[in-house]
Amino acid sequence: MKIKSIRAVQINLPGTGPLAKPSKIEYKTARRPSWVESGPVANPMTRYPRYAEYRPSWTPSWPNFGVVIEAEDGTWGFATANHGRPVAAIVDDYLAPRLIGESCLATEKCYDMMVRMGAPFGATGLHSYAISAIDLALWDLKGKILDRPVYELLGGPARDELFCYSTGGDTDWYMELGFLATKLPCPYGPADGIDGLQKNIELIARTREEVGPKVELMLDCWMAFDVEYAVRLAEELRPYKLKWMEEMLRSEDFDAHAQLRQRIPWQTLATGEHWYGTVPFQHAASRHLVDIFQPDIHWVGGLTALTKICAIAEAAGISVIPHGGGITAYGQHACYALPAIPWAECFVATPPGVPPEEAVRIPGVATPKNGRMVPADRPGFGVEITEEHLAPFVY
Repeated sequence: MKIKSIRAVQINLPGTGPLAKPSKIEYKTARRPSWVESGPVANPMTRYPRYAEYRPSWTPSWPNFGVVIEAEDGTWGFATANHGRPVAAIVDDYLAPRLIGESCLATEKCYDMMVRMGAPFGATGLHSYAISAIDLALWDLKGKILDRPVYELLGGPARDELFCYSTGGDTDWYMELGFLATKLPCPYGPADGIDGLQKNIELIARTREEVGPKVELMLDCWMAFDVEYAVRLAEELRPYKLKWMEEMLRSEDFDAHAQLRQRIPWQTLATGEHWYGTVPFQHAASRHLVDIFQPDIHWVGGLTALTKICAIAEAAGISVIPHGGGITAYGQHACYALPAIPWAECFVATPPGVPPEEAVRIPGVATPKNGRMVPADRPGFGVEITEEHLAPFVY
């Protein structure tokens, strides 16, 4: 069966999608505002006071959207997508017309074609977001045609359930929800000087005391540091036994990653959320620059790219814990089926008092209970989107 059409669509579900803004939604059971409503959170723009306090003050505000792929018999697959108009244009104007007529089951071929079509301007960045959306919609379609959940197409469950860790700044709430591992956003970076450094140390010390020795604790630094600051902070935090420190450096600076690996060989390092395609992971694996790869299934090139990255990682003895792997059906199916992935990340942005199952989300997406989860077993990725939820994308 062949691909009949591929199109970007608007999703008429307020507050849903991988990059939704749940802080804009009012929940009656909220005890206090969510941590996402205020800063600081260290980031690459922290050195500029105008944007230092709050990351959303400068990050892209293009809306989420969706991609629909329809087969000749009318069956269609769906995936969520990020970065709105520029990515939708790559989908509609460039990639889609060149994939029409290909087999609906040819996920490898279509992925390879899309990567190669990026050659004139680079297959990374926004092009990779477009590849991801089409690839995931194609896998959803494949599952529906074969009447199987995607995790079965990948070989079946690799575990009985997903172990989930929480990400966010409301640690007391995450402990109440039953998570046994949690990751903090790092508030301060090099521009904040020694005072900011000390505040970071105090935050980790307080959190370790709060969660105790039996809860895993991690720190997300979101590309905010240079090598010197990363080394200094890691040394100061050594007594608090962080499971990993994440994305301390700008993603494209591989020389800096090599320096960091040499200077703190004892610290588990994680990164890869802002790497696109398979090449950066192959480079990092060949030099063992980090211990944990964190590709985002919606950014890196979709499920097809993620399976290749898992193969690279397994050969190098590196774990894969996808960025946001537990917050979408797409990531959940991958985490459930691929043995290289031990944990699923659950970014918790809703306010304390609002259980994950009550948060606004794409219908059909599973939520964690006591830090565990099993994805939906419906065909494809199991998202319950109908034509009534969709409208033509408006440029």
